[in-house]
Amino acid sequence: MRALEPWVEAPLQTFLTESSARLILLMTTSGQVVAQHGFSRSFEVMTAAALGSAIVASTEELARIMGAPRFGAVVHGGSQQSCMLAAFGTPRGRWIGLVVFGTETSIGIVQLFFDQMVEELVGAAPREQPARAPLAENFEHELNASLKELFGR
Repeated sequence: MRALEPWVEAPLQTFLTESSARLILLMTTSGQVVAQHGFSRSFEVMTAAALGSAIVASTEELARIMGAPRFGAVVHGGSQQSCMLAAFGTPRGRWIGLVVFGTETSIGIVQLFFDQMVEELVGAAPREQPARAPLAENFEHELNASLKELFGR
């Protein structure tokens, strides 16, 4: 497991142990990666972060157009692997969790422990904002620096 913020590690590790999830990616709604587990290549992380943040933005806009509240989670069930994509609030802003899990667990178990992880993250998050937010013109540099740190390169 790799995390850019040390306070994220314990809740994420507990979630992985309890849920039996195979992969997890925590990111901001802009697609900036906060933590990941199970991905072996930075390209996979970049792709998943971009797609995950776009899917959440799209579903939230659909909900707004329909006059409905935000969707709690988007779930895709497959025969061997399934995934859940859910956005949630933290003192550090709105984040997204992308979880991939297999037949050794269920969506109910994953959702239960995901909700517990969110509560732990909210409780553990420092209340002050990070020193600087990435600027649009520095986005690619910030993304590459984050990926290098996450993958230890």
